[in-house]
Amino acid sequence: MIDPRFLLVAATLSIVGIGGYVRDVLRGSTTPNRVTWTLWGVEGLLIFGVEIQVHVGPAALMSLVFGLVPLVVVAASLPHRHGRWRLGPFDVVCAMASVVGLVAWALIRDATPALVVFVLADQAAGLPTVRKAWLAPGSETAWTYLTGVANTTLTLLVLRHWTTAGVLFPGVIWVDDVIIWLLVAFEVGPRWRGELAVAA
Repeated sequence: MIDPRFLLVAATLSIVGIGGYVRDVLRGSTTPNRVTWTLWGVEGLLIFGVEIQVHVGPAALMSLVFGLVPLVVVAASLPHRHGRWRLGPFDVVCAMASVVGLVAWALIRDATPALVVFVLADQAAGLPTVRKAWLAPGSETAWTYLTGVANTTLTLLVLRHWTTAGVLFPGVIWVDDVIIWLLVAFEVGPRWRGELAVAA
């Protein structure tokens, strides 16, 4: 465990990372998938409420940040005609699966199965952006996801006791951010498809 004051560093990283993302959205160089970002925001606020109830401690504040930050991205994209990723059937299916998962999570009384369902709902919400990072890494901002990796790492290290309730949500976000960052920063999809070689 590290000093809980490192949560201030984690929160600052979130603000810096999302500030860059919003800047790129306003410029039109980044086009967020609103399905992913809206659901990430809702999930963050929901898990924040749960963590408050089970007394996770100061680390719960990061879940609040994880809920508010995606909603800022969605709000920034609304006034701009080009500030969004065009949604298709895959995005709709993932959104429906995530919403169904969140409803099931709210109805399940047993804590462990409920947390598993929540993780599945979160992963369904993230899949459209993972797919977008694979298909069009240039439509994303790599730096934002790298700061996400850093702040979730700090959040996990601040935990006094590693319980499922405390670790699950930041842990899942850490995994998502690592995958998306790698796909965007190293343009894995285009390289795998040989598009960069062709363009060169």
